Amino acid sequence: MLATRLFKVGDIRTVEVAEPVPGPGDIVVKVEAAGICGTDRHLFKGEFPSVAGTTLGHEFCGIVVDAGASELAVGTRVTCDPNTWCGACYQCQRGRVNLCTNNIATGIGRDGGFAEYCAFPAHKAHVLPLDLDPLFGAFCEPLACTLHGMDIGAAKSGERVLVIGGGVIGLLAVQLAKLAGCEVMLLTRSASKQQLGRALGADLVAATEPEALEQWPEGADLVVECAGVSATVAMSPRLTRSGGRIMVLGVLADGVKVSIEPFDLLFREIQMHFSFLNPFTHARASRMIAEGVIDVSALITRRISLQEASDVIANAAPEGEVRAIVVPG
Repeated sequence: MLATRLFKVGDIRTVEVAEPVPGPGDIVVKVEAAGICGTDRHLFKGEFPSVAGTTLGHEFCGIVVDAGASELAVGTRVTCDPNTWCGACYQCQRGRVNLCTNNIATGIGRDGGFAEYCAFPAHKAHVLPLDLDPLFGAFCEPLACTLHGMDIGAAKSGERVLVIGGGVIGLLAVQLAKLAGCEVMLLTRSASKQQLGRALGADLVAATEPEALEQWPEGADLVVECAGVSATVAMSPRLTRSGGRIMVLGVLADGVKVSIEPFDLLFREIQMHFSFLNPFTHARASRMIAEGVIDVSALITRRISLQEASDVIANAAPEGEVRAIVVPG
């Protein structure tokens, strides 16, 4: 079968490999759709740790072709929660499973979904309806990560929420904030993403920090940073109302530094939070996708083949692209 593998930093290729042999407790799925995430580009550049020679792809869904010893039926559509916690370490015992020191992530630490077939632990599979567009199943993982961040941010009805970044995470955050009953502004330089943000529920849009402050001079109750850029993390306190909160969802490269002013955060009592992975949120995300509570159809920019995946990951996303989806076969 074909699979897109990262052999070392800067070396990603789509190659012929053997079909996966399931281990104890695994299932095998025929991959239907897998999203290319910004993290995949970080992995390619060596800005995020991974195991050399691994098939990438941690946002995917597929049809079960080998159910192993699980209760899943062959022919079931499932989405993969890629993070396999150990359950035994200090963090897992505290319920902080996303901080597990032994986590093995499908598509990062073990072969993932940029392939025709993928094996992963059956207990990390979440069932999706067969009448759901399979491309929608590729959004369960990013929605699960966004839900975790928004849970920490705890947006309340009537609050003002400013979302920075018009990518997948930002546009999912816009929708979750609207569902919470908030007034929402989307900050992105992309005119097409501003338009998309409005269509998905943003009440206001802005291209720059001054434009955002012109509309909300006192700032937002909650700022959700989804761009993963040092400049936008640094501007977040300036866009936050006194007594407000900042939720950093964007992934910055390992080693990147950000300049902030602790006195300002102290004097205005601004809380700054960070969110990592998707602890206990993948099932909720899967239900929301299955029930159409979140619109992901508008986030699909293009479909690509496995043969194209390596080049797409190795290069920056084109202007205005939200999500490219790999469709094997």
